[in-house]
Amino acid sequence: MYNENLTSNNQILDITTEVTAIVPVKAASQETTHKKTNRALEYRMEKFNNLRYLMVAGLIAGLALHGLIRFGGSYNIGSLLFGEKAVAQTVPSKYSNLNTLIDKTKQTKQPVATKYVNGAPTPDWSSITFRNMKFGGAGSVEFPNIKNPGMKETRTWSTGQSLAEVMELGDFEATEFNIEDFTLEDIASITGINLKNLKLSDFETLKWQTLEDLAEAIPKLEDSEVGAIPPIQELVTKVTGSTASYQTVGEVLDNYPELGEVELSKYVKLDKYKLTSIPGIQDAQLKDFTNWQNTTISKVPGLADVPFDQFPSVPIPDVSFIGKVDLPLGSLESGRWKSISGSYQAGFNVPCEKKCGHIEVSGSETIVGAQWMSGKDQNVKGGFGILGSLNGGKEPTGRHPFGKSFKQVIWDINEADGSITTAMFFRICKRGWVDLGCSPYFIGPVPFFTYREIDPIILGTPLTVPKK
Repeated sequence: MYNENLTSNNQILDITTEVTAIVPVKAASQETTHKKTNRALEYRMEKFNNLRYLMVAGLIAGLALHGLIRFGGSYNIGSLLFGEKAVAQTVPSKYSNLNTLIDKTKQTKQPVATKYVNGAPTPDWSSITFRNMKFGGAGSVEFPNIKNPGMKETRTWSTGQSLAEVMELGDFEATEFNIEDFTLEDIASITGINLKNLKLSDFETLKWQTLEDLAEAIPKLEDSEVGAIPPIQELVTKVTGSTASYQTVGEVLDNYPELGEVELSKYVKLDKYKLTSIPGIQDAQLKDFTNWQNTTISKVPGLADVPFDQFPSVPIPDVSFIGKVDLPLGSLESGRWKSISGSYQAGFNVPCEKKCGHIEVSGSETIVGAQWMSGKDQNVKGGFGILGSLNGGKEPTGRHPFGKSFKQVIWDINEADGSITTAMFFRICKRGWVDLGCSPYFIGPVPFFTYREIDPIILGTPLTVPKK
């Protein structure tokens, strides 16, 4: 504050002049110094901020990568930083291939081509054929002494042998496959085989056909002249002693009834003639031939190489109930009563009174604690009709989540690593006009899916869990 006694103008001017002279000198000196200091400080702060941003970005990227690897795409950056429920968003599409790769590494390597439904393995029918399915064990069975054209006396299989060499068309009759609806032309169009390059002997069914059988199975064959069909000409000549070249097939059958009784292969060398030498044979459905059921799969041209998804129909997994493999247990405990395994004949709640390996399943209150017994430790009643007595009328216990074509059976149990193997078992059926029924499901084992603890497993129906 100025002195109140300073009242003259001169005095005030002097003071003002003095201040004016002093302030500019100080201000100029300090302003220069401050500008230099601020530029250096700003530069250092800018470098520090850049480094800090890089560190934060690296931390976020690390968290994101950790989330992708650890949680397979079910996590996102927002949930890692702010909590699982804070941000609901999908993982960017550029990570989808990575997630698929990670998921595949988590899945157990399977012995059959596999697709996954809700995490549970199912057969990839597009990559499965009768030829590439192999037996994991050996066995044999003799049939009852029944006269049935084309029926073999025994059925034998060995480890590593393909299903195509052992199973017959009739074994899959009245199942989901409907193989019998195929024609040879259908099969050729799928597999690309040239029927003109094949011989009559390549189609096993022809061995036990009579001329009458052929006339009933093959469209318009009755109207064809015998002389235009070399193998039939040979048959007619050898059986009747007459060439009958200008008669139709229908006419020679009327004139020589014995032609309706003799099998083609007994008078004709089938490997001498082309398959297409009998006109229209490629257009007949397999089921139109007499005793088509006795034909081995591998002896129907091309059938062994048809992918299952190309069959007239294909088994659809019964996903009504999907559980989880909760606990694989070896055969240390007996009296297992909470069973969900068995057979069509014995039902699917067959308890195990002796010591049985098994798995306990979980997934819902309905099935928790249910037990699927090992078919290695327990056999149950199976089959029906005359063939129902084969294998002592017994089959490994199991279930049918994939239909009637085969049975899924728990086979080996490894408690140490918490894994189990399963196997497919097939049956023999003869359901022609002479109905011999079906055997138990005991033709096997054919390696199927492997499961580990917590893996989903399709249970199918019927499914009831016993209550004590």
